[in-house]
Amino acid sequence: MPAEPQSFDRVLSSMCTDPHPAAREAAVDFLATNPGDPGTYPTISALEDDAVDALGEIAGLTDPTGYIASGGTEANIQAVRIARERAETARPNVVMPDSGHFSFRKAADILEVDLRIVPTDDDYRADLEAARASVDEETALVIGVAGTTEYGRVDPIPELGTLAHEVDALFHVDAAWGGYVLPFTDIPWNFEHAPVDTMTIDPHKMGQAAIPAGGLLVRDETLLDELAVDTPYLETTAQATLTGTRSGAGVASALAAFEALWPDGYAAQYERSQANAEWLAGELENLGYDVIEPTLPLVAADVPTQTFDALRADGWRVSRTGNDEMRVVCMPHVTREMLAAFLEDLDGCRAVTTAPVASDD
Repeated sequence: MPAEPQSFDRVLSSMCTDPHPAAREAAVDFLATNPGDPGTYPTISALEDDAVDALGEIAGLTDPTGYIASGGTEANIQAVRIARERAETARPNVVMPDSGHFSFRKAADILEVDLRIVPTDDDYRADLEAARASVDEETALVIGVAGTTEYGRVDPIPELGTLAHEVDALFHVDAAWGGYVLPFTDIPWNFEHAPVDTMTIDPHKMGQAAIPAGGLLVRDETLLDELAVDTPYLETTAQATLTGTRSGAGVASALAAFEALWPDGYAAQYERSQANAEWLAGELENLGYDVIEPTLPLVAADVPTQTFDALRADGWRVSRTGNDEMRVVCMPHVTREMLAAFLEDLDGCRAVTTAPVASDD
């Protein structure tokens, strides 16, 4: 007998969430269609065009081009692939901050490009001077992150874009998680704010689409030509995606969620999530923990390993940053009541793990 799916009621560190009901329904309806063969499946192909237009509206891109990918990893690999194909050097390099997603390490390995990692500053954002010192005539791509995985920070996107173009490199923004919340802030991050060439933005994260539904956007449609391969046995002649067969579930789900929530629903959700993150940060500070102030709805706090392990043993799905802070992502499924229950357990775990050991004397 099939197992029951895991509940989200104790999931606090995932950047995925329970899909919106409209997204869930659309995913089921289009599960067996294949946007990778648009000649055979024209309906889902047309919906993908609409979904890309929707992503463009979110990301400030007029007349967008791109596709619905399997997730941020695929979109990031494709961005590196575009840059490599356009490079005029045999061994191009890619420059990114150390807050960049691990998918870029996969991309560098697969595509045989040099990955130059630059440090972040005291606010966990890309260090501009370090980036400037790392680029050269063989740099094919500079990467900025709009909503880092560990701290929810946004790099200085306009400045990194300018730097990239000064050395004739492309500029990629990884907004996989942040792309659906940043439109409701005053932080510069998108195609309107900076000379962005390519962007990753994932509907299956804060966009509340069903998994898998990532997104790759490009400013200039000729950039996708760098990815195209001939497809002689299909009704269409070329394909620019990394995967071949793709379920239409992600496409339909992304569009359904957008139509149900953009912009007011997403704005309200951002306000709730941000308020929850700021409330949690304050409560953790009151308990005596060192907390990194949330820029977006993500909280990191210096919780000791014993307490963290006890929370995990109690069923809380929390993870740690590379610097060993506990991180909590206030996704749409995370409620104030859920956080209050978590804090109660945290306080109990702390009391147990810090209690003095009884003497044998």
